[in-house]
Amino acid sequence: MSVLEMKVPSPGESISEVEIATWLVEDGDYVEKDQAIAEVDSDKATLELPAEASGTITLKAEEGDAVAVGAVVCHIDTSAEKPADFESSAPVEEAAPVAVEEKAPAKEEAKPNPMPASNNSEKTYATGTPSVAAKKIMDENGISANQLNGTGKDGRITKQDVLAAMAGGFSAEAAQGWGGTRNTEGKKMSMLRRKVAERLVAVKNETAMLTTFNEVDMKPIMDVRKKYKKAFGEHHDVGLGFMSFFTKACTEALNLFPAVNAQIEGKEMIMHDYADIGIAVSSPKGLMVPVVRNAEQMSLAEIEKEIKRLAIRARDGQLTPDEMTGGTFTITNGGVFGSMLSTPIINPPQSAILGMHNIVERPVVVDGEIVIRPIMYVALSYDHRIIDGKESVSFLYKVKEMLENPEKMIFGGKDPVEVLLGL
Repeated sequence: MSVLEMKVPSPGESISEVEIATWLVEDGDYVEKDQAIAEVDSDKATLELPAEASGTITLKAEEGDAVAVGAVVCHIDTSAEKPADFESSAPVEEAAPVAVEEKAPAKEEAKPNPMPASNNSEKTYATGTPSVAAKKIMDENGISANQLNGTGKDGRITKQDVLAAMAGGFSAEAAQGWGGTRNTEGKKMSMLRRKVAERLVAVKNETAMLTTFNEVDMKPIMDVRKKYKKAFGEHHDVGLGFMSFFTKACTEALNLFPAVNAQIEGKEMIMHDYADIGIAVSSPKGLMVPVVRNAEQMSLAEIEKEIKRLAIRARDGQLTPDEMTGGTFTITNGGVFGSMLSTPIINPPQSAILGMHNIVERPVVVDGEIVIRPIMYVALSYDHRIIDGKESVSFLYKVKEMLENPEKMIFGGKDPVEVLLGL
């Protein structure tokens, strides 16, 4: 027997401990090299742990255990042979090509197996039985098995089935109401959630946080999207959303008001000659803030592509700590959930965050007449220790000005006529 000891790799600098969030396999299962066998939580992100070799796995840690970086979490018996009916645990969208690849060694099935298959190869599951990873997500979100259709072996519910159902929504008939009891249940907070909680409390206690508000007439941006959305998508192979306009407007405003892009470090004010913009995105694990690096140098298409890439990685739980650290400014969009107005909390060690909200048709006065316009309220929360009121208000007004005059983004915040006249 040849046994490989799998140790917890370092997920990033300064991280010395992780928590086993979910085992994606069970004790005694056969695993393939690079197959995801566990999800581990650090204080910065949730990461997948891939198998270092193929073989039968023996778990050495339980879900919820805190494990030091470098500690052994499982053994893999690399001498174990692959069961004849083993099915790869590739994602659903890759199921077709994987099935084709595994049909190739069909002749081997007729050969006598020199080593009896483990009991794990005989496992069957009742239709609607969730996998370990699927059950964890179902428990966290109050989803029952009768609300889902399993696509795994023997009709087993996979993690992808749950995520797909959550993304598509549930019918009223399938949704379950209150249980009619007065029971309570304690659930342990993940390491990531605990760290987020600590940081949010620290921000409230350690910064002089204020919020300033303004409103943006979204008609000019919506007109641009309506006119060019189809051509933009065909040419750049990505959709034209609102986030790229807001990101571009913020980078131009940050260039004019660098204190909003700065941070406090001890007794110094650290200024940045670049804009690494954190974009808050929703994921099955909660709110994540991946960073778009050097957004000030990107076009709208490049920003859209990078946001899409990071959002997909967040949805699939593949974001790394490096992709979520080092931002200089953050944008969060509560409007996608219906929020009309909020005061976003600063993402430390940054000094400011912009909050977007829903777009509502409101009566406004334009050129002395009352008209109906699509209006969005925007909010800038900032650390008053480093950003003065004049700078914060001026920054937000500049963002408003460029969003209401999209052509100014093309000319670096200047009026096109002034550029033409060389003013």
